[in-house]
Amino acid sequence: MANFLTSLLLVLVCRFALAKPLLNEPIKPIPDPVISAPDQVELGRLLFNDVRLSENNQLSCASCHSLKYGGADGQVVSSGVNGNKGLINSPTVFNSSLNFRQFWDGRAADLLNQIDGPISNPIEMNSSWAEVLSKLEQDPFYIAQFNQAFTTGLTIINIKSALVKFEESLLTSNSRFDLYLKNNPNVLTTEELEGYRLFKQYGCISCHQGVAVGGNLYQRFGVMGDYFADRGHITAADLSRFQVTQNEQDKYVFKVPSLRNIDLTAPYFHDGSTKTLADATAIMMRYQLGRASNQQDINKIVLFLKTLTGQYQNTAL
Repeated sequence: MANFLTSLLLVLVCRFALAKPLLNEPIKPIPDPVISAPDQVELGRLLFNDVRLSENNQLSCASCHSLKYGGADGQVVSSGVNGNKGLINSPTVFNSSLNFRQFWDGRAADLLNQIDGPISNPIEMNSSWAEVLSKLEQDPFYIAQFNQAFTTGLTIINIKSALVKFEESLLTSNSRFDLYLKNNPNVLTTEELEGYRLFKQYGCISCHQGVAVGGNLYQRFGVMGDYFADRGHITAADLSRFQVTQNEQDKYVFKVPSLRNIDLTAPYFHDGSTKTLADATAIMMRYQLGRASNQQDINKIVLFLKTLTGQYQNTAL
């Protein structure tokens, strides 16, 4: 017994000695997803890709949030049922559970509240949970799967819960930058590290930090310049938080987007107006920070941003 305890102690001591402390940086690594209810996650995946959630079975959640396109769709605005065009750029569904609020204007407190929006929106899916339930109740496969995954079987709340469980599983851990944060210094190039230093030096880090590198506060678009006057043609989507609070101070205030996997989710900003990451960085420099930047610095920052592309299910995005 004494030999066993001694061996166990040596193993624990060795593991502790080999463990590397996280670097003390304002950005934190994404944790590996913990799947506590795999049956519910799988049901959520099926529902996420099921066109029966929309009017006349025209499109699914994945139509606007494709995992093949960084969790978005690569469009300026998405197309809804009957060819309707959306009003705002679709954000990525990857890592959405890390956001402190949902939607660009933050009107939903969490994913459970968020999923009501697209389902009932007349220019998105134009359906209702009652209609979705009615369709799924005609499918013996779904009835069996829900009976297996939930003690209460196929219900509206369980449909919503399964979708949320799936979306919560969409964490993209182990980006190269996360590996760097886990004290693996050689995983980044000198230029990528310089890009991160510049990202902090210019002040980008003030809004883009934490696990999601953003997604945890509101900020006005155009702190140091009038982006909307320069762009012209103000839309309802530009008003953002104002439409939720009716507070004049909230005009042009948005939830700061996460920069995770940002290299995969062009075009950029709520209006989808910017095609390249370099141009988006330059716009942020001008309108958010009021800083003059040279192309060389922008290029290095972009190199850093590309290191934020992570893995999903142990495969690089």
